Amino acid sequence: MKTLITGGRIVSLDPAVGDLARGDVLISGDGVIEAVAERIDAPGARVIDATDRIVLPGFVDNHRHTWQTAFRGIGADWTFDDYVVAMHGTLKPRFRPEDVYLANLLGRLEALHSGVTTMLDWFHAAQTPEHADAAVEGLRDAPGRSIFCYGAGYRTTERIDAEVRRVRAGVTDTGPVTMALGLRGPGESTMDAVAGDMKLAADLGLRTSMHIDGLSGSRPVDELRAHGLLSDTTTFVHANGIGDDELRMLADAGCSVSISPDVEAKMGFGWPETGRVLAAGLRPTLSADDCPAAAGDLFSAMRTAFAVQRGLDGSLNSRDLLAFVTLDAAESCGLGDRTGSLTPGKDADVILLRADDPTVFPVTDPAGTIVTAGHPGLVDTVLVAGEVVKRDGRLLGVDLPALQARLLASRDRIAEAAGVSLDGTWRPSGGVEA
Repeated sequence: MKTLITGGRIVSLDPAVGDLARGDVLISGDGVIEAVAERIDAPGARVIDATDRIVLPGFVDNHRHTWQTAFRGIGADWTFDDYVVAMHGTLKPRFRPEDVYLANLLGRLEALHSGVTTMLDWFHAAQTPEHADAAVEGLRDAPGRSIFCYGAGYRTTERIDAEVRRVRAGVTDTGPVTMALGLRGPGESTMDAVAGDMKLAADLGLRTSMHIDGLSGSRPVDELRAHGLLSDTTTFVHANGIGDDELRMLADAGCSVSISPDVEAKMGFGWPETGRVLAAGLRPTLSADDCPAAAGDLFSAMRTAFAVQRGLDGSLNSRDLLAFVTLDAAESCGLGDRTGSLTPGKDADVILLRADDPTVFPVTDPAGTIVTAGHPGLVDTVLVAGEVVKRDGRLLGVDLPALQARLLASRDRIAEAAGVSLDGTWRPSGGVEA
């Protein structure tokens, strides 16, 4: 059956389609957008009434450490060094596969609930093959388009080829869960390990993602370029402090950059590099990163990135920010031809935001309203490839209370095993190496 979303305020993110003060979106029976127009006649179609709703493409988060979901907010006051000690040195060793499964499942549902129809799960907690398998299963058991980005252990140098090949054999390029490879950057490993990971990714046909920064005065991008390791299939995460010329190197190589503005500003990375990245000829993208220290939705990321950059130099406009979390992020994941805009021929990854909610009413400029005042509570309806997975503000087919009870039990067990207090008084201490 076809689906007709009717009577909404359309923000398509496609220049050829444009925006419509009142418009319809027709979706085919196989979940593809057939048409976007002011009015569409579709007898027999299932109708979704979008009156008082803003209709736009689903958000794309291209960098989230979903396995940390159970410890939401615990790192609000942490520096990055605190985070490394706490999450990687203290808590991660106590995670069982079941803990990873629950965190990935609830974390993916959280993202979906806030309008993220495509999410890259940057997973660096694969202590055993069973942990990796549990992470994949958690993503599979949540509706939505997910990319399992297998990352080697934090600050490790050992080869991971056999395990990556094993996981890749079970995660193909079809279906709602696909795969990428999380690279160890020059600051985390040896250049030989980086080169080996890049070759492995190329052999397996995987896109890649790498955390990187130049805060210590290093020039990691120039080093990668000198070794022939810049690829248009790589997204560089953060990139705080790298040189203007290095940003241009990334642009020349066709790379992409994912900025996590809340984590970067709070954890001592420096100002998010949104404006510098844009000035270098790149299209920035935004990501949530981790929920122990930041919100798990892209409304927050847009608002922080926008406010910071406007404060620094007055650049950016609200339409830029919407593109960063839709079309530009989809391109960074190699999915620009499938999602990221309301374009006929693309998959129907669509979200409907309440325009009559008191926190945003009256909506004069949809883009400006979404970026400055948007929040997950506005997300009324979510479709992924034409399938309705959230309606009237509620996720469908999900027993949230039961899953939440299991996640709480998981969190409490890990904390007890690690000797960590959950009353807000615990702070990570030195002496624990990740």
